[in-house]
Amino acid sequence: MTAPLTLEELTAAGAHRTGHFRLSSGLHSGDYLQCALYLADPRRAERAGRLVANGLERAGIHPDLIVSPALGGIIIGHETARATGVPFLFTERQEGRMTLRRGFAIRPGQMIVIVEDVVTTGKSTREVIAVLEEAGGSVIAMASIVNRSGLENPFDPIPYVPLLSVTFPAWPPEECPLCREGQPIEKPGSRPV
Repeated sequence: MTAPLTLEELTAAGAHRTGHFRLSSGLHSGDYLQCALYLADPRRAERAGRLVANGLERAGIHPDLIVSPALGGIIIGHETARATGVPFLFTERQEGRMTLRRGFAIRPGQMIVIVEDVVTTGKSTREVIAVLEEAGGSVIAMASIVNRSGLENPFDPIPYVPLLSVTFPAWPPEECPLCREGQPIEKPGSRPV
């Protein structure tokens, strides 16, 4: 069996950084995960996709389709779809609203797994769920490279398969100790806050 993904691997690839960050959720943290840096190596991306696919298989989850939100989820979603042998599509944000990418369609009743890179609050994933259900799809599970939500399953009762769960403190801006210390803040994510 393939070994699970570790925080040390993400750190070695430059995908885990420390400092003072404004996350896409709007929360502040001293830790930032940019899985795209880990996934930039096609061998690592393929391995991560296989690991997610294996986790879904072990959980008895057999989708018809893998869907990921742009931008962060595209590579891991595609690699998971490749490993499971099912089609892949993605959503994108247009005019402040999550939508299916132009030209993509969902068949009514299609069983879908949403694959993300990092789950913090789950807000993006919930937006994707709404889009897919509105299109007639049936979301049967979620998966991600990293769960940093602080909850075992932030999507309960929908099954959730993360490769790695980490606990990093995150604060609303008004409670951020790094802000109080005057540390400069970065906003490295792809979604505007």
